[in-house]
Amino acid sequence: MADVRRVGAAALRAMLTDEDELALIDVREEGVFSEGHLLFARSVPLSRLELRMARLVPRRATRIVLVDDADGLAERAAKVLAKAGYTDLHSLDGGNAGWAAAGYELFSGVNVPSKAFGEFVEHEAGTPSVSADELHALMQSGADMVVLDSRPFDEYSRVSIPSGVNVPGAELVLRVHDMAPSPETLVVVNCAGRTRSIIGAQSLIDAGVPNKVVALRNGTMGWSLAGLRPDSGRSQRAPEVSHGALAWAKAAAEAVARKLGIRSIDEAALEQLRADERRTTYVFDVRDPAEYLAGHVPGALSAPGGQLVQATDQYAGTLKSRIVCVDDREVRAVMTASWLRRMGWQEVFVLVAAGAEKGFPENPVLGEAPRDAAIDAAALSELLARSDATVIDLSLSREYLSAHIAGSWFAIRSRLQWFIQREPLRRNVVLTSEDGVLAGLAVPDVRAFTPLPVRYLSGGNAAWRAAGLPLTAEDPRMADGPIDAWLKPYERPDGVAQAMADYLAWETDLLPRIARDGCARFEHFP
Repeated sequence: MADVRRVGAAALRAMLTDEDELALIDVREEGVFSEGHLLFARSVPLSRLELRMARLVPRRATRIVLVDDADGLAERAAKVLAKAGYTDLHSLDGGNAGWAAAGYELFSGVNVPSKAFGEFVEHEAGTPSVSADELHALMQSGADMVVLDSRPFDEYSRVSIPSGVNVPGAELVLRVHDMAPSPETLVVVNCAGRTRSIIGAQSLIDAGVPNKVVALRNGTMGWSLAGLRPDSGRSQRAPEVSHGALAWAKAAAEAVARKLGIRSIDEAALEQLRADERRTTYVFDVRDPAEYLAGHVPGALSAPGGQLVQATDQYAGTLKSRIVCVDDREVRAVMTASWLRRMGWQEVFVLVAAGAEKGFPENPVLGEAPRDAAIDAAALSELLARSDATVIDLSLSREYLSAHIAGSWFAIRSRLQWFIQREPLRRNVVLTSEDGVLAGLAVPDVRAFTPLPVRYLSGGNAAWRAAGLPLTAEDPRMADGPIDAWLKPYERPDGVAQAMADYLAWETDLLPRIARDGCARFEHFP
């Protein structure tokens, strides 16, 4: 068993407010996590710990506190992490219930720090907004205006406001001059709900845009709840940045950087930060993913600026660490850094660079599959044709329900013991997952519970499909409920309108709850 030390709720709260780095890792499934968790906890389920931890918490000496429901998941996670070289491991005594019993706050939902920060910004800065009905009336009147959708392109394409143009959050200051060259044009910023609308609109205001700028209150959800029809399948993007727009945006960003004390560094200084083994340094390329793909600073991770602010907990697992934002045009890095700084990250830097490393890096994985455990798609197909194998799919539930090998079972890795003990198994047990990596890691888990041969499908369901073998959405066999994922309001199987209304109410209720929690260090710079 790993050397994991228990800490009480009061001791953990002191860790959250001291000066040392801390990774607060909740090892329950995401759906369970979303029902109630500590404010700054990162959701890293035990079932996928080896796939996510190395990137989220890269420094092995980081002080880590693991959180569960006092059900043993934290101890199991500590064993995995200790084997991978993590050395400073703790668990919260009594889990989430222990935290609540001490009188501290638990939060539902996901990406809570970023969502709460958006509400803080609106409250402190007085970010102006318009309702869906008001925007619709402006459209009907032919008002001079542009609607800028601040989400990633895939979200925009799924559903958008009529006439909206896709300009992801970090791109707004860079591109607004070309989108609204006349200072008389009203600029409306929207997202799906509230946070990215507020942050996007306030970015333009902070940058000194001469236009009137407003956020669309409650975004596309508010538009739908008002009984208005959104668009779907749009593909309008901002044009390439003109020389004049770039010059204006750089001047505006530099003024923001001076105001907030954001430092620019060169690549030599970056290497000095990286060489400091006592600290964690994240290097995030905040440009569009296509630009990152074409060439980036070696070792930098793609984190488009708007999404980095919107879901910081999914990118930076270590609190009080250093963050370097990279952008060859400077503007997007400065505006992203400005929001991280106000969110409470004290050491945020800007690097103006592109870099020559191409493509997306492989995801670092803790551990590896047993060498004797692989089976290919053809061999598994033969076993299934003879009804001689039980296939257990460890993919995310949404992936399994969308497409799986016929007859396979969906199961959550951390709960495999109960499935193995409950279900009659055929003579061979074969694990699979999206790409086979998780399945390979889980082989020792299952071998501990059954004397039957246990292997994994090399390449997973992707290899099965590549071999020309069919996947199906029919006849799902659910050994566990879909507790591995939090569903967005529009992903709910029913009651979408009520889910949207509940979500928006949840967002607006975050600010007083953050104040009661007392751990956030949000800052306002008038």
